[in-house]
Amino acid sequence: MKFGLYSSIANPPRGEHLDRCIDETIAEAQLAEACGFDSCFFGEHHQDHDGFLPSPLIVATAVAARTQRLRVGTSVILLPLHHPVHVAEDAITLDLVSKGRLIVGVGIGYQPADFRAFAVPMEHRMALFEESVEIMRLCWSGEEFSFKGKHYTLEDVRIRPRPFQASGPPLWFGASVPAAARRAGRLADGFVGTPSTSLANATELADIYKEAAAKAKRPAEVVQMRDAWVAATRAEADRVYGPHVMAAYRYYWEHRLAEFRDMPADTPFTLDNLAPDRLILGDPETCVREFQRWQKATGASTFLLRLRHAHSGGPPHAQIMDAIKLFGERVLPYCRAS
Repeated sequence: MKFGLYSSIANPPRGEHLDRCIDETIAEAQLAEACGFDSCFFGEHHQDHDGFLPSPLIVATAVAARTQRLRVGTSVILLPLHHPVHVAEDAITLDLVSKGRLIVGVGIGYQPADFRAFAVPMEHRMALFEESVEIMRLCWSGEEFSFKGKHYTLEDVRIRPRPFQASGPPLWFGASVPAAARRAGRLADGFVGTPSTSLANATELADIYKEAAAKAKRPAEVVQMRDAWVAATRAEADRVYGPHVMAAYRYYWEHRLAEFRDMPADTPFTLDNLAPDRLILGDPETCVREFQRWQKATGASTFLLRLRHAHSGGPPHAQIMDAIKLFGERVLPYCRAS
């Protein structure tokens, strides 16, 4: 069982002092490396009032330069918003800078504002995404190629240098609905489950992904991004982490994201209602049991822990550092030993 961090870098309500947030995130990644974490991931959004950093590969590069072993990744690059050759070249550059520590997570996106910023019609995102994945892998081959699709036509392209990793960085797909899980099985090197879904839904999506991967004769790798927090007691975890995760869930709830659509509209919006079978939250022993339960149910090889939230900007840096230490001392070793 491997563990990574997922960090949303933002500072609501106006996105001020992001330089401080970046320094804090780098320090959190360095501590995570020292405490036995395996990776650190960053996402992408645009036009958010909270200043959500829009370029995850640049942030990942900053972290790679300040760490030695930690894998760095994106979860996710909104691939339909970018030219795939440019993304492929940026990924090659970071793969070389990091000496092969890069994982590229990609997704199709769901926020209309992200697409408006680039004048990309949302209805084209699926085709753009699949063409981009194919083009990126052709770029990483180092061989000359041509490509003709609905959205991209390329003639006699050959990208040099080659990536540090022989066949290019692993491509992980984020997925929160069955169609996306099937697409990941058909095309991806790994499937990343959304952090706010329930255990039952996460298991269903992982099973769909694994079945599609087997059909496509691709090895399956299940990654679960989870909202998680460890503290001395459950009450302390609720007090420190609860308001921040609920700020994020309020946004998802109001926008009726897939993971909340099946919940009755009159369900009371409380941590007690949303935490069971969704959050991994509590004292170290509870967290160990929960990670083991999620691993058994979904077959996950890696858990990415979302400690820092964009919608609230927190929890505060000092408390995140304390949680990373406690995860490293009292949770990760016991999960790996099981």
